[in-house]
Amino acid sequence: MRLVILAAGLLIDRIVGDPDGLWRRLPHPVVLFGTAIGFCERRLNRPDLTPSQGRFRGVVAISGLLLLSAVIGVVIHVAVSRLGLPGAALEALIVAVFLAQKSLSDHVLRVAAGLRDGGLAGGRQAVSMIVGRDPQSLDEAGVCRAAIESLAENFSDGVVAPLVWYAICGLPGLLAYKMLNTADSMIGHKTERYLHFGWASARLDDVANLPAARLSMLLIAGGAWWRLGGGAGQNALSVALRDQGLHRSPNSGWPEAAMAGALNLRLAGPRLYAGARVEEPMMNAAGRPVATAGDIVRGVGVFHSACTQALGLVLFAALCRLFL
Repeated sequence: MRLVILAAGLLIDRIVGDPDGLWRRLPHPVVLFGTAIGFCERRLNRPDLTPSQGRFRGVVAISGLLLLSAVIGVVIHVAVSRLGLPGAALEALIVAVFLAQKSLSDHVLRVAAGLRDGGLAGGRQAVSMIVGRDPQSLDEAGVCRAAIESLAENFSDGVVAPLVWYAICGLPGLLAYKMLNTADSMIGHKTERYLHFGWASARLDDVANLPAARLSMLLIAGGAWWRLGGGAGQNALSVALRDQGLHRSPNSGWPEAAMAGALNLRLAGPRLYAGARVEEPMMNAAGRPVATAGDIVRGVGVFHSACTQALGLVLFAALCRLFL
């Protein structure tokens, strides 16, 4: 039943996404997670702490937050499971809330629309909503690369990883993963304030995303084969296996390198975050150097095909559980 609920959640998220009207009236659960993380950080993290004290308090904070989110997941699951099929439908809706298929593709396509309708300024404005790098430092090709890289990375973090953890652990696993991923995005940075306090969150997030990153690479390669042909799929796989280690993250390089190979583009490379330059080699250095808005649209097509294959994988697993 869990896999059937997951498949239903994937379908709901693919069709409906995150209704803006709903979340203008109600706080999104991830916003509530962020509030809890911010509360713990303000209470426990202080500038006068030693590195070991900061790390210890960070471990305590993320451990408590993960336990809280898992307990909430258990309570919700027990409550809805007593409702029979209506409860299963309600759980599918909850699962859909924590997936990001439609919202991610919509945000990325807005970058292409921004470039088309508003030129470079429009593209920079749209891409600033989905990336942390300084948009004013980006030319048109840089805006396009940033959008495509965000699409690939967030496919792993926002679609595949929640899918994996719900499939393994149900709602407790899904909520705990989303709490951890939110904590990493808020306090997992190597800044003076978060370097020690956020260390545990960042390292645990790396571990939690290990299986999803590799699976997302395979799904992107499959999506490229389906949408762009066998050569694109083969190139996505070979580039990912060769270049994933060039990324500073142990996980993000897998889907990003796969997307670079699928589109035959150079991705990553040097960029600016809050005025600080990050030096990083190009993945797929032999690929095309200039990305365009058309590449964004092709990348979203690969993404959609990869999401469809993820749904097919879940349905296949459900059938295997049913008949084997």
